[in-house]
Amino acid sequence: MPTIQPVKKAIIPVAGLGTRMLPATKAIPKELLPVTDKPVIQHVVEEAIAAGINEIILVTRSGKEAIENHFDAHFELETQLERKGKDIVLTSIKNIIPPHVQVISLRQPEALGLGHAILCARRVIGDHPFAVMLPDVLVMPSSAPGQLNDFSNMVKRWDETGHGQIMVEAVPDEEIHQYGIADIGAETLGVGQTAPLSAMVEKPKREEAPSNLAVVGRYVLPAQVMQLLKETKPGAGGEIQLTDALDELLKTDSLDAYRMASITHDCGNKLGYLKANIAMGLEHPELATGLKSYIKGLAQID
Repeated sequence: MPTIQPVKKAIIPVAGLGTRMLPATKAIPKELLPVTDKPVIQHVVEEAIAAGINEIILVTRSGKEAIENHFDAHFELETQLERKGKDIVLTSIKNIIPPHVQVISLRQPEALGLGHAILCARRVIGDHPFAVMLPDVLVMPSSAPGQLNDFSNMVKRWDETGHGQIMVEAVPDEEIHQYGIADIGAETLGVGQTAPLSAMVEKPKREEAPSNLAVVGRYVLPAQVMQLLKETKPGAGGEIQLTDALDELLKTDSLDAYRMASITHDCGNKLGYLKANIAMGLEHPELATGLKSYIKGLAQID
């Protein structure tokens, strides 16, 4: 069996306009909207780093420079915090990116779909396997001691099998038509488990769906996906679709569906964003007690 290269690179596409979150995103990138005390994208980057990723590739556009600035040093602010003895806050901004992790920014010149955004990173990826992490999707980290997060488990499965991994979660039947749905045949997939993927069906009718397992927004993929994306013709809306390239990959290679054990929140819409703030706030060591008390008080209001 050939040696399996470890996954050390993650692509995070951040070139979207964030129209579902207007007017908040008129001047602020949606990826920088805070969930508790950190921007959404920082939660995603921390998820990647916890899985062993050491190269973060941001696929961005004009007007999103603030995202790059967030992960850069801020000498004046750090100097002020140090002089005022605010060591805890200083540590929180100095250690956003550990020294062994590199953040790279690339431009997507046109909004031509997720597949095109990924393809923009082709030269940086080279012949290495890579991850794709959508910044709208917040995956709640496990609070159990010693428990790996779901994305870390996906990377571990890649290391063990060399099979591409696609994160899925069970969704209510009435929401199936909103998602790409995984076809795993007659397999039953428990949380934290994987099963071979035979196809992905984009937004099927409930009665025609092969399962209720929706693709979440976390992928671990072999390097050849980049060549397949290069050869993929534009599909719906004139966009290059990642799903089309993965369908081609399935003709020659294995892809596994990984069913997540955690909970996701779609921070790209207003209700999902509010839910994410509540869920993360209830886990925050400084905020949980006060937030629980406030919610209990609201629950008593008629």
